Amino acid sequence: MSNHLKFYINGAWVDPATPRTLDVINPATEEPFTQISIGSAADVDRAVAAARAAFPKFSQTSKADRIALLKRIIECYRARVNDIAQAVSAEMGAPIGMALDSQAAAGLAHLASTLKALEAFEFEDQRNGTRVVREGIGVVGLITPWNWPLNQIACKVAPAIAAGCTMVLKPSEVAPITGIIFSEVMHAAGVPAGVYNMINGDGPSVGAVMSAHPGIDMMSFTGSTRAGIQVAKSAAETVKRVSQELGGKSPNIILRGADLAWSVTKGVQSCFNNSGQSCNAPTRMLVPREFQAEALSVAKRTAETHKVGDPKADGTVLGPVVSEVQFNKIQALIESGIKEGATLVTGGTGRPEGLNRGYYVRPTVFGDVAPSMTIAREEIFGPVLAIMPYDDEEQAIEIANDTVYGLSANVESKDIEHARKVARQLRAGQVKINYPAWDTFAPFGGYKQSGNGREYADWGIHDFLEVKGIIGYGA
Repeated sequence: MSNHLKFYINGAWVDPATPRTLDVINPATEEPFTQISIGSAADVDRAVAAARAAFPKFSQTSKADRIALLKRIIECYRARVNDIAQAVSAEMGAPIGMALDSQAAAGLAHLASTLKALEAFEFEDQRNGTRVVREGIGVVGLITPWNWPLNQIACKVAPAIAAGCTMVLKPSEVAPITGIIFSEVMHAAGVPAGVYNMINGDGPSVGAVMSAHPGIDMMSFTGSTRAGIQVAKSAAETVKRVSQELGGKSPNIILRGADLAWSVTKGVQSCFNNSGQSCNAPTRMLVPREFQAEALSVAKRTAETHKVGDPKADGTVLGPVVSEVQFNKIQALIESGIKEGATLVTGGTGRPEGLNRGYYVRPTVFGDVAPSMTIAREEIFGPVLAIMPYDDEEQAIEIANDTVYGLSANVESKDIEHARKVARQLRAGQVKINYPAWDTFAPFGGYKQSGNGREYADWGIHDFLEVKGIIGYGA
């Protein structure tokens, strides 16, 4: 029996307090493939009550108990990984291979890294006569996005459990089915009733209610900066902690002496991954002015190898973007690049040739992009790359940092010491040198309007803890 129209509250699948449904659209077909229920304040109240009732007991469980629980969750997640991949592909258009190898795998990676971090984590230490105790902050509200649904669900739920918190999750209503399957995983793993609760809904009906709810002690939000501001404003009335991972406009500095062809190729691939729908995508490529023509040639050639099409078809590299809203936003931004005088190297507005249905975007590369142009300043969230020439290294660093965002950055150089020096000058929460492998133990989070707090492994556990000093405890 499908749980698509139900919520998971207090260890059971339940009907919403007030029936209201929303179509879930397959972006490859523009047609609904299922429906979900949309929650209300009454559903939030019920879920928060369950989480509050479960917190006193769950917060006192031992580290060993939580390790065992995470191991069961991992085992049950593995059993559903193919179902998760199919759901990701249907709800957000990811090519099925990528949905399995990247999207579904990301959730498993975070569960595993959090488990390893928990095994080594120390919740108490002694300082003179004071015992410093780290304990779960309480009931946490989790709001996750549609672009990497399992990545964000797992890197919030896993550390919340590790910290001894209870929770209410609201997945994105645009891509909600993976959240439902994840909730089935949690049920199968035997998570105690009330520890994990899940409600579907939109921002006004559920997200805003959670943010303002006096029974929620902390909000962890991933999404747009605009929505993050609203979460913080709503949370301020109850002075709850807010951890946010928000937008980005990540620079990618290719230094003189780097392997230009390799660096540009990797930069295009990284920018276009997930159809460009990643908050840390390196969307601003900075190249020495004298090498821009060569960089544009390599970028054009690389972009045109990205086959766009049916997520279920062999050879598809890029599926559609997630929705009509996103498609229209991307089209408008591409048009702004053309109007503001950037050089259109490849791609442009409209769907790729042969695709007349679905929210497909042409892989697009712009050259001669000035820092003042809209495509250099606004987060596009589509397969659109802005290549920006620079004259000297100081100017490159200045351009890289000239943004309201500060989530991620990239540096390429054959001289590792040189790359390290530049990396230290970039105002971003995470800087990658020469496209390293993904590290789920590295802190992930942003400076400036890219948010606050850090996620992944022990960094995520820390975010869900309060610190208590018991003075006079004794040596």
